[in-house]
Formats: sequence, structure tokens, C-alpha cells
Amino acid sequence: MPRLTCTFHEFIEIIEARGFVLIRQHGGSHQQYRRDLGGEVHNVMVAAHSLSDTIKPNALNSMIRQSGLPKALFRK
Repeated sequence: MPRLTCTFHEFIEIIEARGFVLIRQHGGSHQQYRRDLGGEVHNVMVAAHSLSDTIKPNALNSMIRQSGLPKALFRK
């Protein structure tokens, strides 16, 4: 089975392609994305210090859980 891995840039591309929009940026690196789909709202906090960095596994799992998207989208 492919590994669950993703860079911050790839993660943002995936969620934006599925309707998430940037609503707020905290400080320099924390970005909040939101999607409202049929009354169901999902908020995702992305703490990207560098967009080319690979997201650590625990952080990636948390961000995927916040998004409500299937893990399969983030497997390589």
C-alpha cells in the first residue's frame, strides 16, 4: 500500500481542488481553510513554515481528519 505522505504545497492543492478556501492567515505560517458543503462546515489549520516541507505523520493525520476528506487522496 502506498505511504501516507504529503508536502504542505501538495496538501493545499488537494484541499483547494475540493472546495476549501483560505479564510485567514495567523502570523506568518498558520493558514486556516474552510469548506461549507451542504451545511457541513470543515475547518483545517495548515501550519506550513515552508511549502516544500513534508508534513509529519501525526500532523498530516490531524489535518486530514479536520478536512473530512478520505486518506486515499494523500497517499503516494
